[in-house]
Amino acid sequence: MLAEATFICPIPVADIDRATRFYRDTLGLPYVDASDAGVQLGVAGGARILLYRSAAGDPPSHTVAGWEVRSLEAEIARLEALGVGFEDYDLPGLRTENHIAWLGPERAAWFKDTEGNVIAISEPWIERGSQP
Repeated sequence: MLAEATFICPIPVADIDRATRFYRDTLGLPYVDASDAGVQLGVAGGARILLYRSAAGDPPSHTVAGWEVRSLEAEIARLEALGVGFEDYDLPGLRTENHIAWLGPERAAWFKDTEGNVIAISEPWIERGSQP
């Protein structure tokens, strides 16, 4: 059953060594394994990220992975202190303020990895109460 299987999120990268350093050293994900398929890093609950070489061109423009955190502001500050830059948007239906956007009942922020992949962090509404 899939509900009992290990979940792996594949993320395309042009430079696997550079991406591995970012995910391991900057984001703090533990190294799990490496093979011809790529480099696996661990995330909560036994899930994994698989960084794989991709020569397909530009990275996807959509969010490829994300984490739910307790405090969006605290995590943004922590990551910015490590040199991570956050994206800001002013689009129909998506506007950030101080890097944060409301998405229905939750808040989210986005940054790009060293390969240009969009990564999200979000905070469930339950942690903050209701939207202003």
